[in-house]
Amino acid sequence: MKPNNFFAVDLGATSGRTILGSIADGKLVQRELTRFPNNIIQTGGHFFWDIYALYAEIIRGLKVVADEGLEIASIGIDTWGVDFVMIGKDGGILRNPYCYRDPHTDGAMEEYFRRVPKEKVYEKTGIQFMQFNSLFQLATLKKNHDSALEAADKILFVPDALMYMLTGEAVCEYTILSTSQMLDPRTKKIDNELIDVIGLKESQFGRYVNPSDVVGTLTPEVQQMTGLGAVPVVAVAGHDTGAAVAAVPAENERFAYLSCGTWSLLGIETKDAIISDKSYEYNFTNEGGIEGTTRFLKNICGMWLLERCRKEWTDAPDIAQLCKEAMEAPAFQSFINPDDAMFANPVSMVEAIQTYCKQTGQHVPQDYREMARCIFESLAMRYRQVLGYLKDMAPFAIEKLHVIGGGSRNAYLMQMTANSIGLPVITGPVEGTAIGNIMLQAKAAGMVNDMFEMRSIIAKSIELNTFMPQDAEMWDEAYSKYMNVTK
Repeated sequence: MKPNNFFAVDLGATSGRTILGSIADGKLVQRELTRFPNNIIQTGGHFFWDIYALYAEIIRGLKVVADEGLEIASIGIDTWGVDFVMIGKDGGILRNPYCYRDPHTDGAMEEYFRRVPKEKVYEKTGIQFMQFNSLFQLATLKKNHDSALEAADKILFVPDALMYMLTGEAVCEYTILSTSQMLDPRTKKIDNELIDVIGLKESQFGRYVNPSDVVGTLTPEVQQMTGLGAVPVVAVAGHDTGAAVAAVPAENERFAYLSCGTWSLLGIETKDAIISDKSYEYNFTNEGGIEGTTRFLKNICGMWLLERCRKEWTDAPDIAQLCKEAMEAPAFQSFINPDDAMFANPVSMVEAIQTYCKQTGQHVPQDYREMARCIFESLAMRYRQVLGYLKDMAPFAIEKLHVIGGGSRNAYLMQMTANSIGLPVITGPVEGTAIGNIMLQAKAAGMVNDMFEMRSIIAKSIELNTFMPQDAEMWDEAYSKYMNVTK
């Protein structure tokens, strides 16, 4: 009998963890095995990820499995998007990957558009323009004669690189590739014209695989290190948002989703990409989903704002108490545009927020209570603004918002969001990426047939909370203020 345990590696931009999941009696059961930080390394004037540290943590989690005498059916890895690792002709990793927050891509989009017009890039890819998208990172490295890129035989996105380290197989998974601004969503392959202008070839990105495809098995080296056998490694939705959206316990298509974490990703799930004048104007993105679907969404700066502020606040309590005390501050005193460039990676987030409020003639938040309330209300207003764009373009009526991710634990923010958008907000699962990762492995093992069966099992396995809209008139008035301040 095949083992019914699945090993999920869920890597975010600030931390990672390994999880053991199984399906029993029609429900998903999971437990965390290990948790660890994912630290950005600053050296030589640049920011990098430590791919070797992440690999070591995966090995540590697999050793826990072996030490407990467990059998696992497969291993799946999901991570953040856009970043990549260069592999040399001898199969070795050439350098730790750049972090998407590195400023070396400042001005890279405008420079690339002198070679391929902006409108043409969007028409080809349908991807939201962000200066750290893989296309612009690669163009920057090429311009700078980066030694690792010049020597690269393969370019592997972070989850693909970690699977390569485990199996020796070089692949290019659909959902993670879709974050790069190099994928044509119609053909589901790399657009050669876009990479030709920077001197790259499609063959450098490994063979294409889709969610639930088996990539390979653990190498003899990894088997020896962990004490496990030739366990299959499955390409789940390598992009964490793709995995998270796979876990949305929706009953039908008439929903929007919000993946609420360091980033907020607000969108809908569609059969085909939406590439139009409006989607171009609003700067929406078409990313790969499971079973050939498209995640039509917009990236919004999320809890990154609060995370950065908390590192500066020396007098703030734990997060639960902080959220409670934020509600004691007066409402609607100050708003920011969470996506303003000044909040991307400032030296001081506190000073950046205060400067924005001062420059826009608003009350300047003076303590953590006022600042946290400003962040929460501004996010809720930004969600309303972006949801309005979605309603203009969606091929169906949006009836509710499903919220997944760590931010869904913040009941105050969730109630604000319901008040702001005027729709029911359903929260859960909190750990959506891990659940989606596990369920896609279960699909590869033949335990579930499709996304509808996956979502039915998830809905039975977790507790969902619903927040209904309140105080519509007051929130409508505040939204008008927000729009005037942030225009």
